[in-house]
Amino acid sequence: MAGALEGRIALVAGATRGAGRGIAVELGAAGATVYVTGRSTRERRSEYDRPETIEDTADLVTAAGGRGIAVPTDHLVPAQVAALAERIDAEQGRLDVLVNDIWGAEKLFGWNVPVWEHDLEDGLRLLRLAVETHAVTSHHVLPLLLKGPGGLVVEMTDGTAEYNRGTYRNSFFYDLAKSSVLRMAFSLGHELGPRGATAVALTPGWMRSEIMLEHFGVTEDNWRDAVAREPHFGISESPSYVGRAVAALAADRDVARWNGRSTSSGQLAREYGFTDLDGSRPDCWRYLVEVQDAGRPAAPEAYR
Repeated sequence: MAGALEGRIALVAGATRGAGRGIAVELGAAGATVYVTGRSTRERRSEYDRPETIEDTADLVTAAGGRGIAVPTDHLVPAQVAALAERIDAEQGRLDVLVNDIWGAEKLFGWNVPVWEHDLEDGLRLLRLAVETHAVTSHHVLPLLLKGPGGLVVEMTDGTAEYNRGTYRNSFFYDLAKSSVLRMAFSLGHELGPRGATAVALTPGWMRSEIMLEHFGVTEDNWRDAVAREPHFGISESPSYVGRAVAALAADRDVARWNGRSTSSGQLAREYGFTDLDGSRPDCWRYLVEVQDAGRPAAPEAYR
């Protein structure tokens, strides 16, 4: 993908860590100028209280071969998002790719906690962070994306439309948030398609984010050490994998064929031929259905 996105302008909203960081870096590796936003900066952390910052992400984008530009932004504050769109317009005159990856709610949901027992304030905050932010961002940024033809919007979620349709996802609030983002891509497809742009819902598989690696007490270099503790972790993928998926979509001249659809990093790897960092092509969502959810013994290598 080196040079495939030379001259292209991207915004990754929610790029502090995890999928957002992986996507921003891979867009940079393909030559794009990438604006990265989030609430954690070198001067001030969000309530996550973690060390990753948007400035670090921007530096990684530049080191990968692109140009990273960090813009501190709270996407729940419309005025800040409007100012972000105005800045990109003033500096670049256009936007080619918008990745809506805003989440920030990892600490706000309980696993398998019914809605009447779930903390209501946390649940509603989760919905604001995971759904309202995407709507605010689309409202203010899409006019810039539509200034030229061929724009791409990627709505990041957890789970494909097919998988989530019949699967309860962790809690009422989490399930509602991730399903809402899937529907956003569908709706945006109807609104953007006739105007020459494309909207896609994209999910990574079991992703080795900074938080996930910390949970298992491993690093990206030795992540396989965690498989002894959790055998299904062998199907996991790096954030770079979904980043390469977004870069492949952005470079596809026929990307409109994905408009309004839901897809995954594994499906796009088969379509475009890219691999994860280790040269494999993990297909997590097929693995979940055929192995993990079916209660079969772990066999991740057959799905890599």
